Amino acid sequence: MVLLVSLLVLSLFCLSNCEGSGWPSPDYYPSSRVGSLHFSQGFRNLWGSGFKSLRDYRSGYFGTSVKLQPGYTAGIITSFYLSNSEDFPGHHDEIDIEFLGTTLGKPYVLQTNVYMKGSGDGHIIGREMQFHLWFDPTKGFHNYAILWNPNEIIFFVDDVPIRRYPKKSDATFPQRPMYVYGSIWDASSWATEDGRIKADYKYQPFVGKYKNFKIGGCTTNDNPSCRPPSGSPSRSGRLSSQQNDAMEWVQRNYKVYDYCHDPQRDRTHTPEC
Repeated sequence: MVLLVSLLVLSLFCLSNCEGSGWPSPDYYPSSRVGSLHFSQGFRNLWGSGFKSLRDYRSGYFGTSVKLQPGYTAGIITSFYLSNSEDFPGHHDEIDIEFLGTTLGKPYVLQTNVYMKGSGDGHIIGREMQFHLWFDPTKGFHNYAILWNPNEIIFFVDDVPIRRYPKKSDATFPQRPMYVYGSIWDASSWATEDGRIKADYKYQPFVGKYKNFKIGGCTTNDNPSCRPPSGSPSRSGRLSSQQNDAMEWVQRNYKVYDYCHDPQRDRTHTPEC
């Protein structure tokens, strides 16, 4: 079954099965521990080019397989994320996987981001870490996932952990329940080369394909003893040495931006750095 949603010239496909692979091997595959959902079992269409989970969660493993559009996609973002923006407009929490559109011959940027309570001083304080990928994300489907538990957030690509964001204080960690979203949208003001290159609608429609939806989480109505799936083989939940080695390899070779290493950022807003 294929679900097509569209808004003007933006299009998004949702499919129900998946395949994916990745390298280097982390020797542990969290996605195999969570069963796949048919789209209608876990999500509904929210707007023309987006979808939203049926339930909100206070922790969990959330994944999908995505195939990105080749060619000119500057200004366009394809995303999979957690948010409570509808419950807390103006001061919401969010955990993002975003693919920043690009121009011909240049790779996509995968942006991970975390922020809490939105805009306490009127400006969103992002915690962005950006990567290129070690494969072409337009050639096939690959698995992308967020693991959010009370102690940390881990971002995965094909089960390879690419970023770990630990809880260092209540003020720097999202703790309120969130829904799962996916969308494709025009972010020309900032998405490609800091907004220098805009979306060009002569390349429309812009298409993102999603399938193999996975949710293994604790909803707001679940027993307080509920625990999300583990992201590692360790009883402690900490990444194994092989997973850490794989993450270090990705960050050493493919990380292109880290907010903690940006000299223009105000460190008083990001004390965890």
